[in-house]
Amino acid sequence: MPFSKTYSPAPAFPNLGEGFGDEVQAAAFPKHILRFRNDRAARTVGLESLSDEEWTKHFGAFLPLEGNLPKPIAQRYHGHQFRSYNPDIGDGRGFLFAQMRDDAGRLMDLGTKGSGTTPYSRSGDGRLTLKGGVREIMATELLEALGVYTSRTFSLIETGESLMRGDEPSPTRSSVMVRLCHGNIRIGTFQRHAYFTDTDRIEALVDYCLKHYFSTEPKGSTADRALLFLRFVMEQVAVQAAELMAAGFVHGVLNTDNINITGEVFDFGPWRFLPQMELGFTAAYFDETGLYAYGRQPDALHWNIYQLGGALADICEEQALKDVLEPFPHIYLKALREKLLARLGVKAKGDKEDDALLTLINNFMLKEKFPYERFFFDWYGGGISTKRAEASPEAERYHADAELSAALTSYEPARAEALKHPYFSDAAPCTMLIDEVEDIWSHISERDDWQPLYSKIDAIRRMGEALGN
Repeated sequence: MPFSKTYSPAPAFPNLGEGFGDEVQAAAFPKHILRFRNDRAARTVGLESLSDEEWTKHFGAFLPLEGNLPKPIAQRYHGHQFRSYNPDIGDGRGFLFAQMRDDAGRLMDLGTKGSGTTPYSRSGDGRLTLKGGVREIMATELLEALGVYTSRTFSLIETGESLMRGDEPSPTRSSVMVRLCHGNIRIGTFQRHAYFTDTDRIEALVDYCLKHYFSTEPKGSTADRALLFLRFVMEQVAVQAAELMAAGFVHGVLNTDNINITGEVFDFGPWRFLPQMELGFTAAYFDETGLYAYGRQPDALHWNIYQLGGALADICEEQALKDVLEPFPHIYLKALREKLLARLGVKAKGDKEDDALLTLINNFMLKEKFPYERFFFDWYGGGISTKRAEASPEAERYHADAELSAALTSYEPARAEALKHPYFSDAAPCTMLIDEVEDIWSHISERDDWQPLYSKIDAIRRMGEALGN
């Protein structure tokens, strides 16, 4: 029996009925070379005991998992892409492969990227470059280590095809990736059914999401259920905005088809982590107006939530929808305060004092164009790390801002024991800046040397252990 006793298949999506997805066939790849398997994630859903051969059959050739979906399902959705509505999208190079319960009892989805063409591929080849898969491993691993609620890269298999792409040297190597996340339902899923004024399917989606992703049995009127659902999603996405900002992470393409209703960071674009504090920093070369720049991400997500509200307008009154969405900025700011204090590893004092500290930090980092990760590494734990900060290469800049140094020194650590971890004896923080991403990829592309990637994953997980994530 290749599955552990905790494997609990729960194929719920087909219960929605027709109109939500299409059964598809995975591509027949010429090769299946296993490059990454996330056993830590696999343990949460009872799949860690699969042999490499079994793993490859399920997550490269997509042999159905026992008791699970008999065929993959390409989900139907629309979306705003850089604020322009696109009704011609859907799962074009991915599908829902399986659903199961995790060790906390949550319904989890295994979705793919690069698994072949579907009815929504348009002119695309349905494939994923190997570099794209490697980049997503790096992003999800570091976000998880920083305590961000993110989808997890579950598997990456090289598939032996040569792909032509306009945004990287071609031909380039191909791969198929599997993600593990709490849900694949997107804001754009609701938008599609609103586009067709299909209120029956919108209601079915609302009830499905309440039951499976928010542990709430659907009760009350249609409008009441939809408003409750909207409130849940609004709260999750407001927290997501705070997590992106606290992590110094730029997603790249915060389109409504890339935002899932559970609030996980999901469906990554040409992401970047901040090299230094810069509100206008963008990740995508094609984001010419800076719509999704670092400092504009909360506004982008707020706008996206309003599009979800608009998709529910046929079953709810407009004012009621606005009332539900109104608290977004307050929830975001409260979460941002909490996430930044957690990144500093300090105990809260009170909203007024904490906001004063965070304003000092923000102003200092903006003025100095300060290395983002360095600051939180040097001052983790607050006053207990004063000597560490004084030994930092950035000590002179800290000394130059006496008010900030005094404020930081007054804060007590939330987890004093964390500073005993060897990570905090390192000379520099663990980062994942673009130069390092490109260096790791060059080892793979030029010499087929995967060790730098695996070593980096180990280093990231070591940092996550130190931070308690």
